[in-house]
Amino acid sequence: MTEISPIAQNVVNFVNQTQKSIFLTGKAGTGKTTLLNHIVASTYKSTVVVAPTGIAALNAKGVTIHSLFQLPFAGFIPEEIDPEHFSESVRFETKLSLTRHFRMSTVKKNVIQELQLLIIDEVSMLRPDVLDAMDYMLQRVRRNRQSFGGVQVLFIGDLMQLPPVIKNEEWAVLKKYYSGKFFFHAHAILKDPPLYVELDKIFRQQDPVFINILNNLRNNQITQEDQLKLNEYLNPDFVAPADAGFITLTTHNHKADEINKKALEELKSQALKYYADITGEFPERIYPLEEKLELKKGAQVMFVKNDLSMEKNYFNGKMGYVFSISENEIHVRFPQENRTIEVEKYEWKNIRYSVNENTKEIEEETLGTFVHYPIKLAWAITVHKSQGLTFDKAILDVSQVFVPGQLYVALSRLRSLEGMVLTEPIRLNGIQSSHDVIQYANNKAGDAQIEEALVQEKLVYVKDYVIKSFNWTNFEQVARNLVVGYQDELDKTSKTKEIEWAKKFLAKQMELSALASKFTQQLHFAFQNQVVDFEYVKQRVDAAKSYFLPLLEEHHMVLLLQIQLVKRTKRSKTYFEELMEMDSYLTSLILQIFKVERFVDCIFLKIEINKENLVTEKQKDYKRQILDNALVKFTEESQELIKEMDDVSYYEAPKKKKKLNQKPTTEETFELWQKKMTIAEIAKARVLSVGTIYTHFAKLVEEKRIDIAVLMSQDRILEIATAFESFEPNTPLGEIKAFLDDSITWEELRIYKASLVAKNYMK
Repeated sequence: MTEISPIAQNVVNFVNQTQKSIFLTGKAGTGKTTLLNHIVASTYKSTVVVAPTGIAALNAKGVTIHSLFQLPFAGFIPEEIDPEHFSESVRFETKLSLTRHFRMSTVKKNVIQELQLLIIDEVSMLRPDVLDAMDYMLQRVRRNRQSFGGVQVLFIGDLMQLPPVIKNEEWAVLKKYYSGKFFFHAHAILKDPPLYVELDKIFRQQDPVFINILNNLRNNQITQEDQLKLNEYLNPDFVAPADAGFITLTTHNHKADEINKKALEELKSQALKYYADITGEFPERIYPLEEKLELKKGAQVMFVKNDLSMEKNYFNGKMGYVFSISENEIHVRFPQENRTIEVEKYEWKNIRYSVNENTKEIEEETLGTFVHYPIKLAWAITVHKSQGLTFDKAILDVSQVFVPGQLYVALSRLRSLEGMVLTEPIRLNGIQSSHDVIQYANNKAGDAQIEEALVQEKLVYVKDYVIKSFNWTNFEQVARNLVVGYQDELDKTSKTKEIEWAKKFLAKQMELSALASKFTQQLHFAFQNQVVDFEYVKQRVDAAKSYFLPLLEEHHMVLLLQIQLVKRTKRSKTYFEELMEMDSYLTSLILQIFKVERFVDCIFLKIEINKENLVTEKQKDYKRQILDNALVKFTEESQELIKEMDDVSYYEAPKKKKKLNQKPTTEETFELWQKKMTIAEIAKARVLSVGTIYTHFAKLVEEKRIDIAVLMSQDRILEIATAFESFEPNTPLGEIKAFLDDSITWEELRIYKASLVAKNYMK
């Protein structure tokens, strides 16, 4: 973050130093999304980002709530009853029905078990019953009866904006269980309220008069003076001057579509169509843009993403005009800046979360990509789709506002009143913010309360983190379930060896758990003092690690050797899967011993608690090293046995997953190129088209990181160079392409043009 306020820093501190759940809100333009991205990039906690809708999840670089928790699209009744049938159009689930038919994939189950921080974006649209269903699933999968299964939750959103959508038929039933329709009406929130933190520094608007009007509108305190001030900008007959950059904000999709269609038709230039490059799994319901983009020279367009390059040529919501177009080129002009840029395609990624079996960290895997020009026709846009955008000039057609928050969203998109034109007078009937939301806002924590809560919650978190690191009852229960399961088998004779092994393993785990429990009693005593002696805590944790770690590693080796045996035994697949679950639990338990030592070091030395300070190379290598050792030991001890066995091998080594990170997309391509992968191989590995990878190579050539001679023959370079000499500098590639032989591709032209830019940099 380029700028972080004290309140925002407190939120970061709460995330990294406490277990307290937080509701982060703030007026439009206060930097909620920026803070979200900062937290995801910097926290050491295993984090997942979810949102109520596919588009919101895509924008937050996360997944939908329903997909992660595998929730059916139905209302949720938070009771242990059978769901009733109310009508053909309305379905309900209950705790009982979810338990009865619920099936979660191993991948998602592992993610939820390892989850430490759940970020829910756009929480204003989250229904209370859906949140209670999430709470129930987290408790059930994690076998933890605490709120949200012991997971810290960061709720992010502005409740004064667009509200949840609940059908009247659904609400007729749900109102028996909920006093309102917002997330804070959920039973989980009433039971364990999050700390309410509001960002108060507005970055979008600077005019105090406009800011005051927006604040009054949020708080249902709009005055007659405010209304008169807004209506000063009424101009029903206003016609936007050419190149002035006005966009119309309207309430309905069909209005926006009609305005855009009519304006495009009025342009006399030739139309060209551009299609998204969709690779892998990318469902149509989460397309960030229309698959087809139709443009003409002179069309008014808006960028829908921020420019990720160093140049920062555009931002989300910036307006411009199509200056020139060809089959593979779009140039957009910003008249007020007297500047024209070539638009580069943007990559949206559909991801899923999984757990790295070696480090037990939650990682992101690319399932599919949607590559398109990050622009859309922008004579008009709906208020709903304008959320998150910033406009300098806008015509507001908000006479038919139909939900609370719509007028606020529309007005707050503007930087100033001077950029606003109203088509009809502002009428405030029926557009007030919800009384429940206004009342809930009274829970907002003040600065002193936040500081005090941070001190208290940090101490609670440190105590829980340390003590839970040596609480192994959950793993002991997994081992006990294995024994009980086999004792319940009808044919016990064929399972005798397995039962005996499981009993011995359980006995050893019970012994270790009992010793660890005695140690945690010492820690409980240390944390009872008003001033905690962290030097003593550090000494005890260091001693515990030295004592327990060798015993746990030996215990783990016994389990891994049994897995090696079982995976080579026929008719043992269920047993094998149960052992693999135990392996996952035990790996997490051991890695936590490494982490808690580093965690206490950070507290004692008063250094930042972050991923770099908590995760060591030894931790990262632990699982791989012990697996290698187990295989060697098993091979040495079981040569004769191996020869007699059929290698059934239920075990499949986990496929290497592509981890998404904060690196520029060209950097990821460059790293694969350095590994001697071909362009086709890189495209396959990154779930992108070959054409998209070529655009990365053009950028790398421009940055002088790859020499053009590596990609093209000297004869081809000379042929293209000769053609370029016949044209003026900055001639669109479309004109040059028409002059050349069809055998020369757009990719080659782009790479050659990039090499010319690189030469200019050298000068």
